[in-house]
Amino acid sequence: MIVAGNWKMNKTPSEAVAFVKELIPRLAGAKSDVVVGVPFVALAGVVDALKGTNIKVAAQNLHFEAKGAYTGEVAADMLRDIGVEYVIIGHSERRQYFGETDVTVNKKVHTALAAKLIPIVCVGESLEEREQGVTPEVIRRQTKIALLGITQDALTASKLVIAYEPIWAIGTGKTATNEQANEVCHIIRELLAELYSKEAAAKVNIQYGGSVTAANAKELFAMPDINGGLVGGASLKAADFEVIANA
Repeated sequence: MIVAGNWKMNKTPSEAVAFVKELIPRLAGAKSDVVVGVPFVALAGVVDALKGTNIKVAAQNLHFEAKGAYTGEVAADMLRDIGVEYVIIGHSERRQYFGETDVTVNKKVHTALAAKLIPIVCVGESLEEREQGVTPEVIRRQTKIALLGITQDALTASKLVIAYEPIWAIGTGKTATNEQANEVCHIIRELLAELYSKEAAAKVNIQYGGSVTAANAKELFAMPDINGGLVGGASLKAADFEVIANA
């Protein structure tokens, strides 16, 4: 079980450090793996503040090249060097606003694994795709391409995470029903079994993300194919994130 907070473009470096210091005692007894995904400028300070605790740190993106003339981008080795352990890849906002594609997601997954970063790979359908009844095809395509060239050993040894985030439920206040969320997470697990094996599929943590709150987390996480959540707005509130991480 893994609960990750995606702060998006929120909190200055000083605010971020103060916030995680508040989280440390609240989450000390969490039985889930706990991750905070913070803006690039706050990563170093947050990593330092969380040393020796059970809370890990994720970057919200990375570039697929190791180095070079890519102004404004951040490389995997830069993240590893400051102690980042996770990286969110392919979030729908990256796809929608910044030109991320299934192919670049796959490149970034390979780059993250090579740098010993744990990828949290996001997949999800739009409202139009759900209404047209093509959710399974969209999710299978995104997941298949994201994992192209990844071996079973790499998949399981890396602790790679897949986050199902229906685009229509991100930041809208709408949430998939427990059954809808579990149905798609089950589709992902079935695909992993096809691509690799049932044993490998069972080991992969599949998160649900999409307006996860303190009120709905416990029921969502109780579903058989949901292994935690990728949490947006609620991860910016210490009390709410505490409830979710302990759900």
